[in-house]
Amino acid sequence: MAELSDQVTPVPEVLSKAEKLEQLRRKMASIPARSDGTEPTTPSVMLRPVDEREPTPIVATAQSTLRMLPVPKPIGDLLPRGGLARGTVVSVDGAASVLIGLLVTITAAGGHVAVIGMPGLGLLAFHEQGGDLAKVALVPQPKDAGIDCAAILLEGFDVVVLGLAGGAVTPSRGRAVTARARSKGSLLIVTEGQWDGPDLRISSRVSGYSGLSAGRGRVTGIQLDVAAAGKGFQQRTGRMEIRDETGQLRWVTVEDTTLVATPPLMAAQ
Repeated sequence: MAELSDQVTPVPEVLSKAEKLEQLRRKMASIPARSDGTEPTTPSVMLRPVDEREPTPIVATAQSTLRMLPVPKPIGDLLPRGGLARGTVVSVDGAASVLIGLLVTITAAGGHVAVIGMPGLGLLAFHEQGGDLAKVALVPQPKDAGIDCAAILLEGFDVVVLGLAGGAVTPSRGRAVTARARSKGSLLIVTEGQWDGPDLRISSRVSGYSGLSAGRGRVTGIQLDVAAAGKGFQQRTGRMEIRDETGQLRWVTVEDTTLVATPPLMAAQ
């Protein structure tokens, strides 16, 4: 009997579903970024001719091969390529209408968005601008796991918005999440906090409004001063307006820069 008992294999520990899920999340968050294939991510790619002959070395930067995500046209006019490149990190600060406008345009084009750590996001304004709420996932209270949550959601969403609630992300942590965004071809938008070295910064402020006269009337438009600066191009600025036209909100460029600046309205936030 002693010999038989020595040959019995110990029964492995059985984990609950919650424990398995937690282990999986930790493993996913710690996996180093790499491309979807077997080769590591590189700063350049080799393009093969269509006829499949011996390839001629045509080197292009990885960023130039990424698909672009659409933005409202007045904002796109400030960007070198007219949109936001997948696989990059964008910092957005200032008027909440700008962030909402970016997400509206992306979801209207079929993209899926995850928003982390922003319980006060204006979903009504998002809907009124024409955004698709069915394509938005919300994680309003991630507690201390916001960055880990973003790293995981970059695997499956076109855009992940990370609200930092006034906090700062260490450069080493930021580089790891940035590498994951680039390897997966997803866009990471960071706001309400400090992120070291984003590819693009978009800042804005409310500069005025239209529709009111002598303190009376109905607000029909909110004017915004928007600035964009990034790696490889200097800051560009422009004034634009979110205008109510027959019940439909629309982004337009304001050519007249002589409008008198006024304090921001609560309705514009």
